[in-house]
Amino acid sequence: MGGAQNGNGHRTRKLETALFLVCLCGLISLSCAGRLSSSRQKLRVDKHLKRLNKPPIKTIESPDGDIIDCVPISHQPAFDHPFLKDHKIQTRPDYHPEGLFDNNKMSGGPKERSNPITQLWHMNGKCPEGSIPIRRTKEDDVLRASSVKRYGKKKHRSIPKPRSADPDLISQSGHQHAIAYVEGDKYYGAKATINVWEPKIQQPNEFSLSQIWVLGGSFGEDLNSIEAGWQVSPDLYGDNNTRLFTYWTSDAYQATGCYNLLCSGFIQVSSEIAMGASISPVSAFRNSQYDISILVWKDPKQGNWWMQFGNDYVLGYWPSFLFSYLADSASMIEWGGEVVNSEPDGQHTATQMGSGHFPEEGFGKSSYFRNIHVVDSSNNLKTPKELGTFTEQSNCYDVQTGNNEDWGHYFYYGGPGRNPNCP
Repeated sequence: MGGAQNGNGHRTRKLETALFLVCLCGLISLSCAGRLSSSRQKLRVDKHLKRLNKPPIKTIESPDGDIIDCVPISHQPAFDHPFLKDHKIQTRPDYHPEGLFDNNKMSGGPKERSNPITQLWHMNGKCPEGSIPIRRTKEDDVLRASSVKRYGKKKHRSIPKPRSADPDLISQSGHQHAIAYVEGDKYYGAKATINVWEPKIQQPNEFSLSQIWVLGGSFGEDLNSIEAGWQVSPDLYGDNNTRLFTYWTSDAYQATGCYNLLCSGFIQVSSEIAMGASISPVSAFRNSQYDISILVWKDPKQGNWWMQFGNDYVLGYWPSFLFSYLADSASMIEWGGEVVNSEPDGQHTATQMGSGHFPEEGFGKSSYFRNIHVVDSSNNLKTPKELGTFTEQSNCYDVQTGNNEDWGHYFYYGGPGRNPNCP
């Protein structure tokens, strides 16, 4: 009997040892798999950084911690695009919209600035002619994105759709807007002077921006959009600074397009302004007000879409072939603010739009767009006919239009987000 028990005990011990070894192997392979996937991730991130950060001929450290690389103009990320391999860079547009400089009256209101807005990195140097300034992407920037592939991209369906908007679609996307818009014609560009603020962002995955949208096509999967303005986006930039940005897409934010120069597409020609770099100074409540002027227009000769910042800086262009509808013209222009409302704690976010104050508070307190223009088929700047307005929840963010001699068509917009009327 005892022999049988011993035999059983021996077998049990062997079984336990085998099970232990199996578990150990499992744990080792799990940790190996973990290490493998994290080293794979690191490899992907490194490869992406190498693709984005082109070798510079000069590097400038900005006071805000950014690194600005001066990259030869012909080595910029745009030329990673297969269709741009033999592209001859257009160094300046063939035509500027007519009437541009008559509309830049600066006597807009009390304490209007006369000193030009600059970017913070200018304090520490400038890029040589023949190069363009590119904000260097760091490993942390890419790791904050939901995936390497999604880095530098907006989420699908983040566009304000004024008229026949399905309210469910709007609330699901978590994006909220306060905009003015025109539609019903062919548009070849848009311009505005935009008040610059530094809105407070509640959650790192939220943002607040103020921009111009140049839109073509329906609001389906094939929407074309060119966007430019200022934004605060902790997720994208790792801080709460107000930054100049652009965006484009030709398929409603699905596979094409990106912010700034984070993919191939936009061709920059300016050696003086860096996309994604901080704007300084910004407006303060009941104090000095600062604004930037942005113009996007279609060159009638080559068909490319150009962008100008202020009176002096022609930044570059989006080649016409990137788009389907915008290869011809835009069917809608929008101006205004957008925030992400991720509904932290099940309540409306307290992320601010514009200055964080409602339109009725007026100059020095609420944020504005002024001297609003569209570009017509003859390449003339025109005041828009019938400016519509749109906001999903006016108790959270609102918009009010007006018209006067100095500011032409203008509007105040924005708000605090969560408040007793916007729970």
